[in-house]
Amino acid sequence: MQIHRRQFLKYCVGSATALGLPMTVLGNLEQALAAGGAVLPKVIWLNGANCTGCTVSLANLFSNSGPTDIADLLFNTIDLVFHPNLMGAAGDLAVQQVKDTAQGSYILAVEGGIPTAFNGHTCMLWTDGGKDVTAMEAVQMLAPNAAAILSVGTCASYGGMPAADPNPTGIVSVSELTGLNTVNIPGCPTHPDWIVWTIAHLLSGVMPQLDDRNRPTDLYGTEIHKVCPRKDQGEAKMFGVEHKCLKELGCKGPKTKSDCPSRKWNNGTNWCIGAGAICVGCTESGFPDKFSPFYKVEYGYQDFQKPNDSQPPIQPPIQPTPQRKYQPHLLLLLGGS
Repeated sequence: MQIHRRQFLKYCVGSATALGLPMTVLGNLEQALAAGGAVLPKVIWLNGANCTGCTVSLANLFSNSGPTDIADLLFNTIDLVFHPNLMGAAGDLAVQQVKDTAQGSYILAVEGGIPTAFNGHTCMLWTDGGKDVTAMEAVQMLAPNAAAILSVGTCASYGGMPAADPNPTGIVSVSELTGLNTVNIPGCPTHPDWIVWTIAHLLSGVMPQLDDRNRPTDLYGTEIHKVCPRKDQGEAKMFGVEHKCLKELGCKGPKTKSDCPSRKWNNGTNWCIGAGAICVGCTESGFPDKFSPFYKVEYGYQDFQKPNDSQPPIQPPIQPTPQRKYQPHLLLLLGGS
């Protein structure tokens, strides 16, 4: 999967406005594009304990310029040497790819939290010489020599869903496991533009400014509630009311930072609050426990009484089913491609 750097640079330059690249980074990318030459630094992408949602998010990349979709991205844009879901190699060939790449320069991207209980044996990545290699061992082996470490998604950045209480497999973040600084790109899932934006900075030789949680401040520097279009539009008392603020219904926008309101998702189509749902704080450390429960049940309707759980429900008597003559029916299945 040898992909040339020049194609990636052309995409970043062409999509600079959409990605929100600053002029300093854009200038460096244009210089690198004019110089031509070297291939893109190799990327090893490991999947720990996760749902593969960040990979799915990246696979949903759509753009009117540069890579138009995931196929264009992988075959004409970047040099992704190892990814368990996207690479063509398998078995010993894939393991050898990792070992060969580890001898040179590479970027390590990790998706998912890292299990540490039972010596990490709840998450195996591959077998090498008859020995099972855990995610914990793989990260500890590859992280120290990586040119940069990207924690892709909230699970890799802070533990996320797999680390939620009671955390039986002892999930930790990549930085907790290695003791090394990582560039965290949280989100559940993370936005594909955030991944490309971060890699563009690294290619330009500019390490993005990070906040106290090691997130790029340009992407995660603004509290969602402050720039939400529903702000100051009155409080919604129930879901399904357009334009009203969802804060009183449990929206975590006042405690969450990201550029979701301006960037949106699915090529700028919509975002969680825009679709009428609350923000659940997925880009923050401590998610999900810190923000749980996302919803609470209230009984406020006069014509409804909460059932008494201490008493078993009264079962109605079983009525015999009346005999009916068979009548043929025509069932139409209507669908679209």
